[in-house]
Amino acid sequence: MLRFRLWGAGPRPAAGSQPACWFATGQVRPEAGRKTGITCILLLTTLLSAQTPGTPAPAGPPLTLAQAEALAVRSHPQIAAAANTAAAATQQITEQRSRFYPTLNGEITGTQGYDLGRLGAGALSASRLFNRFGAGLQINQLVTDFGRTINLVANSRLQAEAANQTTTATRYDVILGVDRAYFEVLQDEAFVKVAQDTVNVRQTLANQVNALFKAQLKSEVDLSFAQVNVSEAQLLLIRAQDSLREAYADLSRAMGQDHPQRWQLADPGAPPNPPPDAAPLIAHAIQNRPELASLRLQYQAAQKFEAAERDLKRPNITGVAVGGGLPYINQAGLPDEYEGVALNLEIPIFNGHLFAAREEAARQQALAANQHLRDEQQQIEHDVHNAWVAASTAYQRIPVTEDLIKQAELALKLAQGRYNLGLASIVELTQAQLNLTQAQIENVTARYDYQTAYAALQFSTGSLR
Repeated sequence: MLRFRLWGAGPRPAAGSQPACWFATGQVRPEAGRKTGITCILLLTTLLSAQTPGTPAPAGPPLTLAQAEALAVRSHPQIAAAANTAAAATQQITEQRSRFYPTLNGEITGTQGYDLGRLGAGALSASRLFNRFGAGLQINQLVTDFGRTINLVANSRLQAEAANQTTTATRYDVILGVDRAYFEVLQDEAFVKVAQDTVNVRQTLANQVNALFKAQLKSEVDLSFAQVNVSEAQLLLIRAQDSLREAYADLSRAMGQDHPQRWQLADPGAPPNPPPDAAPLIAHAIQNRPELASLRLQYQAAQKFEAAERDLKRPNITGVAVGGGLPYINQAGLPDEYEGVALNLEIPIFNGHLFAAREEAARQQALAANQHLRDEQQQIEHDVHNAWVAASTAYQRIPVTEDLIKQAELALKLAQGRYNLGLASIVELTQAQLNLTQAQIENVTARYDYQTAYAALQFSTGSLR
């Protein structure tokens, strides 16, 4: 191993110290031969470059993937809006069911009329006019409408259950968005690290070439190539840092936060291997996707509403009861209290085909709901298959990119050695550096693409909870 010592500005050291190279007045000068001098300069510039620390990124609070998902479920406005919509749909059950119960109304009436006056037109009953003041109650009760109200209640209940499934689907959508944004941040953080390492490596090479150029051991062309490579690496770092800031903003939005924030994200580790076949995944998705469950319930609700509209043609039987008192009346011989009970049968005969049109419209809506269900099932089968293919492809890329990094590192090591010995040009060395950077980027992309693809596969099968 080559040994060397460094001296500050001053006279050359004595011959007995046997330094490999010496440093005086800001220059490195070879002690014995061209090859030894080049090696000394490379070692010195490498040491000086390693002494320059990078600027650490500002740290934020720690955050795991499970914590990010839980925070999004608690605070995301889309989930809150879906829950409010489901709660409103639940109240429709009570609204329709209220027809089974009696309605009780209080009434207060005061009238004034001419003594012994009679109605001349406008009514057939209670034709006499007289002064009175009375108060009482009126009760109305549906006896039967031959199934219409029952079907309307069932329709409302199914619609409420469908709204709950929509809330679940919204929650899954939000969780998938959080997962994608979370892995995007981790990927961009890895890109920043790759870019920073690239800047450091290329800056080290530029420092070496600059020292060799000052020692008249390398040409200005080599120095220009090295400086251009440093500038390209710096641009790569700037783009990576900008993408990381955008990724943090996307993660904050996915979590339902009002303002962007930085976190120290924990890597959840590699997910398991993708399954070998998509058929079981498709069957699982058909049974568990909340979107399909919601559409099934909506189709059933449409069938109940069609039955309710068909029941419009049937009679309605209602009962009414009234009772109260007359504390003031100017007619002698009339009682000061009253009561009465009646039963009313309403039979629809003809209304311009209104009920027939409503029944047909409800039937068409039920048929449309069935077709929406069929279309969604086909779409989910397609999405599951594509998600499985994407996850399998991303998983296969990981070992290939890892092997690519090993080969690129070996090629860079050989190119660096050849350049140090003067057997290769700066172009060969910079190309080897570029190949390693691209291999590292491909590996980062493959790893986090698989994380994202596996989360999408879990979502498509209804397993992302």
